[in-house]
Amino acid sequence: MVMYNHALFIYNQAAGQANTEKALAAVLPEISVHVKELQIIQTEREGETTEICREWGERTDLVIVLGGDGTVHEAINGLAELEIRPILGILPGGTCNDFSRMLRIPQNLARAAKILMQGKTQLLDVGKVNDHYFLNFWGVGLVADTSTNIDAGQKKVLGKLSYFLSALKTMQAAEPFHFTLEADEHHLKGEAVMILVMNGRYIGTNQIPFPNMKIDDGLFDVLIVRDSTFGSLIEVFNLEELPPNNAEAVGNLQHFQTSSLSVQTSPVLEADTDGEIYSETPAELIVLNKHIQMLVGD
Repeated sequence: MVMYNHALFIYNQAAGQANTEKALAAVLPEISVHVKELQIIQTEREGETTEICREWGERTDLVIVLGGDGTVHEAINGLAELEIRPILGILPGGTCNDFSRMLRIPQNLARAAKILMQGKTQLLDVGKVNDHYFLNFWGVGLVADTSTNIDAGQKKVLGKLSYFLSALKTMQAAEPFHFTLEADEHHLKGEAVMILVMNGRYIGTNQIPFPNMKIDDGLFDVLIVRDSTFGSLIEVFNLEELPPNNAEAVGNLQHFQTSSLSVQTSPVLEADTDGEIYSETPAELIVLNKHIQMLVGD
């Protein structure tokens, strides 16, 4: 049986007391069996998970976060810059839980805890954009506008369906922007409605099937979408037809892999980083290859 000397368990109370108590009851008994000393911290405000991970990360063997993609994003921003980084585990407690899906973690909390505590790990890439870090994706255009346009009330009631409703609304109003992109082997200019830089594979619970995509190969998958028609979205979900590393346009799409890139846009655009909107273009992105060890599913 896998045992850890010290583990840090972080959760957010935002879901409400009844839901939180149910979630904790589903996971803590399984976790506690595998940990000699378990420290449990409840967060109450935005950014607190980052602060906790930064403060405690080098003094613990394992950090487990119970939350959605935003909580995971905060955790990686606290851990990625540490000299000694603990193992990171995700228990899916949000609306979409996209990165946990990438790691083959069950979406049922009790099953997820059982699978994670088997102790299977993998060294994974981390994306860095300017002074921040991300696990899943960075993007501008449609993807950022979709996140901005999600109605908080709809998200609470409809869950992941709210993402699709926002995407449809955003598509109707999408305007192209000018971009300049410098990558390892490519220099691109033109107009687009979205630039998406992927480290993970899921957005809004939808799997984007990038050819030959791996989460530990030191490469981003970059997707440029030229227009906002429904046909373009259909092309996105048929990416297995694209060559694995080709910057030439195929239909309305361009796709290639790179370890770093620089993105400038006109006008300046807000950027979506793992579903969080707090930065804008221009942006410098690099892959930190096999930078964090994470618990993964079967």
